[in-house]
Amino acid sequence: MLAGALGLAVLLGARPTAAQDPDPFSRFDQGTRYTIELLIDSATAAGLPSQRLRSTALLGLSRKADGKQIVAVVQKQLSLLRVAKSALGTSDPEELSSAAAVLEAGGKPGQLNPFRIKQKGRNDLQAFAVWADLIERGVPSDDASMAITKLWQDGADDDTFQSLFRNVKSDILQGLNPGTALQNRIREGPGRVSPSTVKPPEGQQENQSSR
Repeated sequence: MLAGALGLAVLLGARPTAAQDPDPFSRFDQGTRYTIELLIDSATAAGLPSQRLRSTALLGLSRKADGKQIVAVVQKQLSLLRVAKSALGTSDPEELSSAAAVLEAGGKPGQLNPFRIKQKGRNDLQAFAVWADLIERGVPSDDASMAITKLWQDGADDDTFQSLFRNVKSDILQGLNPGTALQNRIREGPGRVSPSTVKPPEGQQENQSSR
C-alpha cells in the first residue's frame, strides 16, 4: 500500500513541505539517509531522474513511514526507472517517470517497446498517464496496454487520451466492469462521446429507473 501511495503521489507531482527545509534528509536516521543518498547517486550516474527518488523518500518521511519501508520503495522506484529506460531507450526524465508509473501500476516492460519510436511533435506522457490510471481503476493490464498502444500508433493526441479516460472513468463510476467500459469506449471511438450524453449500459437503465 505504501508503494502504491508513494508512486501515485510522485506521478501527480506531490511536493512535500520539506521544500522549506534546507536539508530535509537530516530527519532520516543515519543509515537510512546514507542508503537513500547512494540510490540517488546511482540514479544520477545512470542518467535517471533522481528527483523521483528524492520525492518518494521525502513523501515517506512526511507520512512517518519506517526507514526500511522508505528505502525499499526508493529501491523499487530506481529499479522501475532502469527498466523503463531499457525499454524506451531514452533519458528524458518526465518520460521515464511516467513509464515507471505504468510499470508500477502493473504494466509489463515489453509493452513499452512500441513507444520507442518517436514522432515529431508528439510525446507519450499523456498516454502513459492514462494507461497507469486505467490499470489503477481496475482495467486489466493487457487490455489497457493494447488500447493505449493502438491509439498511440494511430496518432491519437492528448485530448483523445484524456477523453478516453474521462469516459471510462464515468462508466466505471456508474457500475460498469472496468474492462468492459474500456472495450465499449474503444469500439465507439474514445473521443466521440462525452459522459453527459452517454446512455447507461444495458441492465443499468432499469436499475437507475428503479432508484
